[in-house]
Amino acid sequence: MLQLPIYEEFAHWLDDLLENNDMPEDAAAFCFNLYEESDEEHLYAAQLIASDRFDPDDEEGEWACEEIWSCEENIFTVDTSDEDDTGREHAQELFCEMIDEYLKNGKYGHILTDSKGVAAGFVDEELQMLHTK
Repeated sequence: MLQLPIYEEFAHWLDDLLENNDMPEDAAAFCFNLYEESDEEHLYAAQLIASDRFDPDDEEGEWACEEIWSCEENIFTVDTSDEDDTGREHAQELFCEMIDEYLKNGKYGHILTDSKGVAAGFVDEELQMLHTK
């Protein structure tokens, strides 16, 4: 279930990224790289990258390794320590819910949905496709 206070912060972060950075014209797809910032503190982070390649059938997500733009250290962090489930799967579900909502209703969601695809996942794990064209 979408948590509105966290989503509003996430949407503000994405609005800022997409409004203040010109995406490369050859950006074919976007990926939200997820990271475990601290296992003990249950902190997870998302980083947005753009790639000039995209393959919706590539479950390994090799296309997302061909990054042509990155928000670099401007990451969005979620603290799951007060959640019933503090694991990686739950964190990925939270991020995917927020990304999905942004793709549908976000101020600059069209920038992402105009691409061939949008995915999210922990680095070195399978990507979850959230949008394909």
